[in-house]
Amino acid sequence: MPPSLGAVWAVRAVWEIRLAVTGQPASGPPDQGEGVHRPLTSLEDSYHLVGAVGGGAVLICAIVFLRWLDNVRDNARTLSGQKPRYSGFWLYAGWLIPIANLWIPRGIIADAHRDSAPGERLPGSLNVWWGLWLIGMFSGVGLMYGDDTDEIIARAYTDLWTLLASDAAVIGAAVAGILLVRAVTAVQVRYLDGSVR
Repeated sequence: MPPSLGAVWAVRAVWEIRLAVTGQPASGPPDQGEGVHRPLTSLEDSYHLVGAVGGGAVLICAIVFLRWLDNVRDNARTLSGQKPRYSGFWLYAGWLIPIANLWIPRGIIADAHRDSAPGERLPGSLNVWWGLWLIGMFSGVGLMYGDDTDEIIARAYTDLWTLLASDAAVIGAAVAGILLVRAVTAVQVRYLDGSVR
């Protein structure tokens, strides 16, 4: 998970704090109910912009991460001479299919590490990354949320701590993801270079 994902969520958290500190306008939340929306304040409007730019950054991060994951799977196949347990289909679908997305992405990385460095312990960052990823993903306000941006703005005014807890999980997952990428890449480089036999 590239560091820019953590940066995106840090910026979101700063804007959510700014919204909470500023306080909800006397006219109430942006979505007034029954299809009525009040005009956004400049701070709320900028949060929409932060969300849109962040969405693009998340897409780029996902593409970069999936390319890295595909490369480490190929390297693991070269090192072990075995086919991966999860086919190429699962490299992408494993993130999207409910229930399967609770273990397959972690399993792909764990298998790539095991096949690359038989007998070596999995990096501790793998479980930290995966645990924080799941918390951030399914916290209801993290990576996968049903609320639109106006509803998240309203939550920043009334329930900031749940937003910040979810943001912290995503930021932590990004940091652990960086450590994980470095650990798996380093072990493959050692074995591919022939420095470990």
